[in-house]
Amino acid sequence: MSLMSMTGRGTGTAAGRLARVEVELSSVNRKQLDVDVGLPRFLASFESRVQERIQGRLSRGRVTGEIRVTWAAAAQASGARVDMGLAQANVSALRAAAKKLGLPDDLKASALLALPGVVVFEHGEKDLEALWPLVEKALDAALARLEAMRRKEGAALARDLQGRLKTLGRLAGEIGGRAPGVAAAYRANLLKRIGDALPGTDWAADERLLKEVALFADKADITEERVRLESHLAQAAGLLKAGGVTGRALDFLVQEMGREINTIGSKANDGEITRRVVAGKAELERFREQVQNVE
Repeated sequence: MSLMSMTGRGTGTAAGRLARVEVELSSVNRKQLDVDVGLPRFLASFESRVQERIQGRLSRGRVTGEIRVTWAAAAQASGARVDMGLAQANVSALRAAAKKLGLPDDLKASALLALPGVVVFEHGEKDLEALWPLVEKALDAALARLEAMRRKEGAALARDLQGRLKTLGRLAGEIGGRAPGVAAAYRANLLKRIGDALPGTDWAADERLLKEVALFADKADITEERVRLESHLAQAAGLLKAGGVTGRALDFLVQEMGREINTIGSKANDGEITRRVVAGKAELERFREQVQNVE
């Protein structure tokens, strides 16, 4: 199963005896699934069906869009109704204005079509229910194209994230290679400083110095943090390989990796390790930003 991005766009159409239906969908990043698709007023009863259809295919992201219906000529004619009260009020007002302004009275029946709300199109429950298969077909086509784009974006994301994991793994390896020598370097540096201050004495076997080095080695030990970090990196690599809906799991692992890297940085007390910790933090932040796009 491929990795899915949360960014995409898709359109779909379906036509039948009654009407032509057009659906347009787009999606962007969002921690949860948030669906906001506009429907014509007369299709308000379809809102829950549309929501369920989208929720069955997507799990994260803000999905927006619009469903448009163009009735066939025959269906439109059968559902036409003139609001006589509104028509009379509009015609009376227009004729009064024409008379006051000295304009000719050239109103024709066709002018009613241009008056807002005068001619309305109403369809019974039977016609609306017969429209659902067209809405469903167009919606499924739009979702299929949306998912295809999200998969394409997801493939690019996966490649980028895998590259960043390799960089983090390399830095973790370099930290692991450097860590065993940190206590020895501290001991050598401490001996030199004491020797410079108090020359002529062999401090190598001094109990106080050995105790100080032991305490330092214990405080600077990052074995547990390195093991956990490497485990998180392996889990993240496995999720990327498996694909599917992995965004929340990857987001959790990013937080855990950040915690281990920060602890390594605070405990290691070594310039070379600190340099790699800084590079690791920067790379992990770029990884985190990309994970925000993963479904």
